[in-house]
Amino acid sequence: MIAVSTLFFSVVLSLFGGFNLFSLALFVIPVNIAQWLFAPYLINVMYGTRPLSTSDNPRLTNIVEDLSQKMGLRTPKIMLANLPIPNAFAYGSPLTGNRIAVTSGLVRDLQTEEIEAVIGHELGHLKHRDVQVMMIASVLPAILYYLGYSMLFSARYNRGQREGNSGAAVLIGIGSMIFYWILNLLVLGLSRMREYYADQNSVKYVEDGAGKLSKALAKIATSTNRTRRYSASNTSVGSFKALFISDPDTAQKDEMAMAQSGMLGNDQQLVHEMVSRKISPLDIILELFSTHPNIVKRLRALQNPA
Repeated sequence: MIAVSTLFFSVVLSLFGGFNLFSLALFVIPVNIAQWLFAPYLINVMYGTRPLSTSDNPRLTNIVEDLSQKMGLRTPKIMLANLPIPNAFAYGSPLTGNRIAVTSGLVRDLQTEEIEAVIGHELGHLKHRDVQVMMIASVLPAILYYLGYSMLFSARYNRGQREGNSGAAVLIGIGSMIFYWILNLLVLGLSRMREYYADQNSVKYVEDGAGKLSKALAKIATSTNRTRRYSASNTSVGSFKALFISDPDTAQKDEMAMAQSGMLGNDQQLVHEMVSRKISPLDIILELFSTHPNIVKRLRALQNPA
């Protein structure tokens, strides 16, 4: 959302000859704050979420209320997302208040104690204000990217008129793009770090949170991959995948890793076999471009908290 809006304003300002960093920031920052404020309404539409009352699922309601009280949080509104994949996410803004959504797939595939651990993770995101943190962290890379894009765009159409200025614009554009990619990798790293913190929040406030959340993450990866195989419509869930407790796009790789460890179908050995798996250089490279940690490293962190 930040990228698309920034690109739009960069191109418009360039076409009308009014592009500069100040004018870009003047548009980008207010627009992205507005997107943050109104994003919950968009998420509700995209994922078909609806409020979940106490009568609909009293156990889930009690879990959210009890954990919120332990953490000193105001109880968020509980939502049910009409998605077959098992997952959950926390979201909200000052306009809507905090919300936690569980998917219909999560309620179907996970046991109550595992759902409790997932809720502990999502409440951790709210406790740590991760929605606000990631929004702020994402704005600067977006501005740099479209500063570079606009400089290169301007240099292309002004070629031959002012060679000196055109050359400087190209250098600034290339430099901005390089710094964008560096900052973007740092933002992805920050996202993965916030996932670890949210995991540890579940460990802290949920009884046997490490064991319950480990089994939940393994089941989520397995069930997500199987569901996506049989439903092409699930390819759209990646739009807001950074919100989810587990990245749906890595579900197949995660399930393969568990299969290689011989842990599928045996809940009692979900963690013990997985944490012993060797992490390959390819796993490390792929993780650099992911919003979520590698599942093996994540499970190890749950078993051996710092």
